[in-house]
Amino acid sequence: MVSRRDFFRGAGAAAVSTAIVSRVGAASLPEAVIMDKATTQAPLAPPNGRPYNPVVTLNGWTLPWRMKDGVKEFHLVAEPVVREIAPGMKANLWGYNGQSPGPTIEVVEGDRVRIYVTNKLPEHTSIHWHGQRLPNGMDGVTGLTQPAIPVGKTFVYEFEARRPGTFMYHPHADEMTQMAMGMMGFWVTHPKDPAFQRVDRDFCFLLNSYDIEPGSATPKVNTMLDFNLWTFNSRAFPGIDPMVVGLNDKVRIRIGNLTMTNHPIHIHGHEFTVTGTDGGWTPPASRWPEVTTDIAVGQMRAIEFVANEPGDWAFHCHKSHHTMNAMGHDVPTMIGVDQRDMVGKINKLVPDYMIMGDKGMADMAEMEMPLPDNTLPMMTGTGQFGAMGMGGMFTTVKVRKGLARGDYKDPGWYKHPAGTVAYEWKGDAAPQAVRAPDAAPAKPGEKVLQVRKPGQHHGH
Repeated sequence: MVSRRDFFRGAGAAAVSTAIVSRVGAASLPEAVIMDKATTQAPLAPPNGRPYNPVVTLNGWTLPWRMKDGVKEFHLVAEPVVREIAPGMKANLWGYNGQSPGPTIEVVEGDRVRIYVTNKLPEHTSIHWHGQRLPNGMDGVTGLTQPAIPVGKTFVYEFEARRPGTFMYHPHADEMTQMAMGMMGFWVTHPKDPAFQRVDRDFCFLLNSYDIEPGSATPKVNTMLDFNLWTFNSRAFPGIDPMVVGLNDKVRIRIGNLTMTNHPIHIHGHEFTVTGTDGGWTPPASRWPEVTTDIAVGQMRAIEFVANEPGDWAFHCHKSHHTMNAMGHDVPTMIGVDQRDMVGKINKLVPDYMIMGDKGMADMAEMEMPLPDNTLPMMTGTGQFGAMGMGGMFTTVKVRKGLARGDYKDPGWYKHPAGTVAYEWKGDAAPQAVRAPDAAPAKPGEKVLQVRKPGQHHGH
């Protein structure tokens, strides 16, 4: 059996998968491969199936399979897992095959697929194949289309991957608890023709949110809105890997949203088009350029762009609270409050007390305050020019010239050409701003509309 220590060590993903297939090919149940690394793993394209262009799962991996009588067989294990959200914090979650989210499943349009699901949770479960066309009894809704998978039992799902596109899997059993605990995964069905919609780099990840109180490790499953950790694939910045691409590469990023709110996902330095949803590929005539796309709950989006601007470009949710960690929603706003006279008195009782928030929250990005164990700073992450003040749903797209096709290693910080970095002005003082007149004079023959404000609304 491939252990958590040995998986993906040495010869690479494809070789490991081939070894698994050869060793258990005659077994009645495919081996359950386990992953314990939180870093982005190499794409997986084993030789035992039809060719396709594999995806790279951000801070994740692709599940190996075996071929048996012309069917692709996978084995998912639903189980409690420990996920490192970022260095310094781990969470007690539920997931699949050692991680949350579970491994990405990749198949080809027309494949016959058989998935064994073993339940090692403390309660029953099921799996819904979100967005798939399949027989009703394989849809995974406990009580409606199937009996629940009891603790310790293995169920089998089997269907044809009829439609190419971007999908998800998640429970439809005690859904509020199980999804709040991190039970979800990505599914990609590649088109029969590998040249269809081909890109040079194809990334995927899920959006997740958790409510984990500072100093604790288990999510509060009854939270409806006030989440304090917003993540890409259950990782918070600066624990999220960059997406590394070559200059002029055509790039696809597939994103699925299984949080409790929508997320406007935004890229810097480039425009993209939305080329796919969980309903399929969008017709080319329906596309338009964007720099932000809003992804609602339960939706998938595939965006594509040409990476023709070198640099380290920010990629993040544009809801400002979603690029922060361990937020305290009950913290009062202290901007403009003079706390200096109180500091001495408070320090006699609380020696480590520090003034915070009187000028804004930027100081939080650089403070090294004592924190409860297993808690991330609210704003963290350091770039080549200092503190970034970002957390949560934030990463970078690193565009570099001369990358080899399969090279996904972090190239380090971008070396800016001379004269291309914003700098401090040290010349003459800037001229004073001049107030614009209330109204421009009318041109000959032009009428001027006079507006009279009601007397009781002064200042409005």
